[in-house]
Amino acid sequence: MSDESEAVTEKEAEESYFDGTDLVKEDYTITITDYKVLQPGEQGNEYGSDSVIAFWYDITVSEDATSTEYNPTMPWMMTFKAIQDNDENFINELRVSSLPDSNYLNTQLVTIRPGGTVSNAIAYKLTDSETPVTLNAVGNLFTNEQLGSHDYDIQ
Repeated sequence: MSDESEAVTEKEAEESYFDGTDLVKEDYTITITDYKVLQPGEQGNEYGSDSVIAFWYDITVSEDATSTEYNPTMPWMMTFKAIQDNDENFINELRVSSLPDSNYLNTQLVTIRPGGTVSNAIAYKLTDSETPVTLNAVGNLFTNEQLGSHDYDIQ
């Protein structure tokens, strides 16, 4: 890797972070606008047999985005891991559940224009009803560079 590309990577890392509400990366910002636990049968979890934690968020693609096209779902999936730390033997990464808000059914995979903002939601199946859920944000799935994490109470 050249010194110039290393400098760009370091600059991007310094500017990228997750503070529990905002995930800021070079090409986009994700802002968590709400979260809640949905019990089986509740609106947003009508078909599930497990409780879920659902997050609502806005994603804004920067005016000068240089990478590929973005939709509301993939940046979240490529950046966040939801962990419920309730097992001493392994890291309990939660599985994604069904879309918790039908308002986003037709827009969850649309292409966001540079400068545009689109709302979306995502849910994860909980494995117990007490242990907080930690969202870990990584720079990318290949390096696991930590951008921040935040615990969300589920009680």
